[in-house]
Amino acid sequence: MANTVKTKAERLFAESETKAKEALNERDKARQKSAAHNAKLRELRYAKMAAEKAAAESEEAGKKSAPKRKPAAAKPEGDALAASPSR
Repeated sequence: MANTVKTKAERLFAESETKAKEALNERDKARQKSAAHNAKLRELRYAKMAAEKAAAESEEAGKKSAPKRKPAAAKPEGDALAASPSR
C-alpha cells in the first residue's frame, strides 16, 4: 500500500511538473510574441522618423538653394529726388 501511495504521489508530482513547464512555455511564447510586436512597432516608428527627417532636410535644402526674394518695388516715372531743390 505504501508503494501505491508513493507511486501516486510521484505521478501527481510529475503531472504538476508537466503543467508548470507548459505554463512556463506559454508565458515564454507570449513574451516572445509581445517582444516581436514591440520590435515591429519600434521599426515602424524609426522608419517614420527617418522619412520625416529626410523630408524636412529636403524641404530645408530646397529653401536654401532657392531663396525667395521680394519683388522689386515699382519705381515712379518721375524721379522725385532729381526734381527736388539742392541743399
